[in-house]
Amino acid sequence: MGRMSEKTHIALPLKYRPMTFADVVGQEHVVKTLRHAIESGRIANAYLFIGPRGIGKTTMSRIFAKALNCTSPNGAEPCGKCPNCTEIAAGRSIDVVELDAASHNKVEDVKPIIEAVQFRPTSAKYRIFIIDECHMLSASAWNALLKTLEEPPPWARFVFATTEGDKVLATIVSRCQRFDLRRIQTHEIVGRLKHICSLEGIDAEEDALLAIARGADGGMRDALSSLDQLVAFKGDKVTEEDALGVFGLVSRSALEGLAGAILAGDAAEILSKIDLFDSAGKNMRRVVAELTGHFRNLVVLQALGADSKCLEATGDQIAVLTEQAKLAGPGRVFRICDLLADMEDKLRRVLSPRTLIEMSLLRASRIATTATVEELMRAVRALRDGDGKAERIERVEEVVKGDPPSPPRSVPQPPPLPQPSRPVEPDRPARPPQPAQPPQPPKPAMGRSAILNDELINGIVSAVPGAQVIDIKESPR
Repeated sequence: MGRMSEKTHIALPLKYRPMTFADVVGQEHVVKTLRHAIESGRIANAYLFIGPRGIGKTTMSRIFAKALNCTSPNGAEPCGKCPNCTEIAAGRSIDVVELDAASHNKVEDVKPIIEAVQFRPTSAKYRIFIIDECHMLSASAWNALLKTLEEPPPWARFVFATTEGDKVLATIVSRCQRFDLRRIQTHEIVGRLKHICSLEGIDAEEDALLAIARGADGGMRDALSSLDQLVAFKGDKVTEEDALGVFGLVSRSALEGLAGAILAGDAAEILSKIDLFDSAGKNMRRVVAELTGHFRNLVVLQALGADSKCLEATGDQIAVLTEQAKLAGPGRVFRICDLLADMEDKLRRVLSPRTLIEMSLLRASRIATTATVEELMRAVRALRDGDGKAERIERVEEVVKGDPPSPPRSVPQPPPLPQPSRPVEPDRPARPPQPAQPPQPPKPAMGRSAILNDELINGIVSAVPGAQVIDIKESPR
């Protein structure tokens, strides 16, 4: 029996790991600074990369090390072909030392670094030390590195990477140039996945790639791992249904439909969709998180426009957001976002997530369709500008604000007309004294409902969409 040829598979996160600064996605602010530092020769003693997992901290460290030690660089970019670049990429370079602080966090683990700093590099310009997950180092290990980090030899450079920058000692941060790497935006991940699918010959729907990017939560490595898993599961043709089934996500159209039902105040549709998601076994906390992101994009679109770079959405999503932005004003959308954020916090402690989600989304639909006090005030001001009942409307505004109504203005009276002279009449007998009248009870003060006449109420109702008039009658005592 002949030996069967086996094809070695390289995982997509490793196969398509960025090799140059140009390949890095979503970290332009860091790439620009590092490039300028290399071109100008202003290389700091130590650098600190902070950010969530899977966004390129270790990759950026290796690219920076290659750019510093490359023998034939292309400007600030490493060539990737010289011995130094190939050895650093393979992890075999003697002059670039990597330490995983998650498992090597004691003083004994950093002593070799302290000793190796004293020796010049063998074949490169710099001896570079990369410490990953540096927040795991003990305080004693940091103290042992402190002097070396503050006054290293001219050929030594340090690069630290961590997911929890607040755990790094302040004395260490002050001796480093700090870079905060951000989560990669959804449309940037989708663009990168499209490029890789074209290179690999994978036929993937755009909504499937969008579902993968949503599930990655800003991490490129997680997105590539998910794509690799889907290809292993379904082959070279990937659909949105496949991605949603594997990762338990909600489709884009269903999520947008839920947001539209909230903005339209359709309680039946909201409850129906929540029941559909829960029956299908979807992660309801994940649904709330994505719904919050959708309304966040809606706030950004209303404030900055559809062309803003702050929008974490694809072209199809932006088209839907543009239509939904017409259903509610920015103030109402902002209040819905505030309610959703509060609901996310409560979901961590509640025993019945579905009930909390249903009640909160119904409240959000009321926010989207019920007139606010500010809108009533604007309608009142519009009425004041359009008719002559300024005094009465000003008193209405005072009542709506909660201030006591001001006394009515005194209207100047015209001078009395001269009375005609009458002939003098003879004396008449005096009238008998009248019996004293019992004191009359004071008249009740004019209530708030009495201030608004029918004409004014009709004007407010017609001027404010969704405004309702509720007649509250005083119960008999």
